[in-house]
Amino acid sequence: MPVEFLGIAATNEGSEVTPRSGPSFDKEYTLKLARAHEDHGWDRVLFAYGSGSPDPSPAAAYIAARTEKLQILVAHRPNVAYPTFAAKTFATLDRISDGRLAVHFITGGNDHEQQREGDFLTKDERYARTREAIQIIKKAWTSHEPFDHEGTHYRFSDFVSDTFPVQQPHPRVSFGGSSPAAYEAGGAEADIYCLWGEPLAETAQQIESVKAAAKAAGRTDVPKIQVAFRPIIAPTEELAWEKAYRTLDRIKARRAGAPLSRRHPLKDPENTGSQRLLAVAARSERHDRALWTPTAAETGGAGNSTALVGTPETVARALLDYYDLGVEILSARGYDLLDDAIDFGRQVIPIVREEVAKRDAAKAIDAAA
Repeated sequence: MPVEFLGIAATNEGSEVTPRSGPSFDKEYTLKLARAHEDHGWDRVLFAYGSGSPDPSPAAAYIAARTEKLQILVAHRPNVAYPTFAAKTFATLDRISDGRLAVHFITGGNDHEQQREGDFLTKDERYARTREAIQIIKKAWTSHEPFDHEGTHYRFSDFVSDTFPVQQPHPRVSFGGSSPAAYEAGGAEADIYCLWGEPLAETAQQIESVKAAAKAAGRTDVPKIQVAFRPIIAPTEELAWEKAYRTLDRIKARRAGAPLSRRHPLKDPENTGSQRLLAVAARSERHDRALWTPTAAETGGAGNSTALVGTPETVARALLDYYDLGVEILSARGYDLLDDAIDFGRQVIPIVREEVAKRDAAKAIDAAA
């Protein structure tokens, strides 16, 4: 089973530990970070979405035109663009990138953030709309005949696109969430299902929920599973833990100076995924081989916020523990974005790929026997 690595395509150097020093879209930094991923063994980078952030689609086009093999994952909120328009945008991006595009559909876990761009639906209504939007976009990517649609959230007549993706039948659809409504929508429609870094036992339970939802939707396959972490690595275990606590102090200092994010509250998050991360953090600071939760607790369980701490070998083994659960895509993002992307690519990715190759070879031998 192959393994893929997903990094972050930040458009500036700011993070939870460092306020940005320039514009929100720094072209030179964006390209430098993307090329660091491409040059150091990463498969793909994510262009995230925020109500006030640079638009991920043109930013992705900028990078696609200046890289050769790096794959691109573009985040999309269905409330900001009609599905037929979004389908053409993404088909065009797939053409620009020569078939390197995937699309991550965000339903939105925070009412206030959604309302900033005019979205006043309830959470369950948003999930239903996301599922409907994905179905329309897939059809627009593949239908060469005009079609009509009359659904709960969208209605149109006689649409047919003249712009189709390079990838057949279409680019991969990525989806995330930890609520029953999320499992139902993503299990039915997603090619990739994204989870945040929880302990192994909880991750295994979520994987089973995704599989059950896919089966309930009548699928004979299941989405690939992706899990996200914040790696903190150093040459020795002692130095890694010193670095981890320094990182936590930097997050606290950053919080004291200005809000970390307009997208996510530091207390009482609405979305189930953040609630789960905070519950894991309240239970213990450390889980399994290397999972560390204070970074999640300090940021209100904001997205990808649990860390893996240790030497490159320890972090690689921890990632392999998730691979052994069936996780095929490993998402990682450090706190010092550029340096950490290079260090992780040089020191961790080769170990994981080598061990995965050994596992695959052993399985092939067993199958032949």
